[in-house]
Amino acid sequence: MAGQRGRDVLIKISDGGTPESFQTLAGIRSSELELNQQAVDATSADSPEGWRELLANAGLKTMRVRGRGLFKDAASDARMRAIFFSGDIAHWQLVVPDLGSFTGPFQIARLSWGGTHDGEATFSVELQSSGALSFGAAS
Repeated sequence: MAGQRGRDVLIKISDGGTPESFQTLAGIRSSELELNQQAVDATSADSPEGWRELLANAGLKTMRVRGRGLFKDAASDARMRAIFFSGDIAHWQLVVPDLGSFTGPFQIARLSWGGTHDGEATFSVELQSSGALSFGAAS
């Protein structure tokens, strides 16, 4: 697989409509998607030569998403703030070029704003998964 442009990693937020459509969270300059699976230790006195054994399909699975960037789109910013302040779980879509997309429920765990006197206003967001995610492979 050839190198990929980081700007093609997209964080998209659902418009909440029916049918559902996703809007790219505008102004994101850096994104990070992290899948986690908690291991469940199943080691016992009978484990071969004392090697640790793990129980398959037993651990907690989570996804954490982080994004940082600039304000550019009032609609996606307003939707993100509304979801945060209401505490709602919204549907998000996370796109990784040549890999595919993850779609599912996430809660905004952290939302922050910043800026310097001689620079632009910035924001950062962290999402935590809140249920089963679906994965669609890139075609």
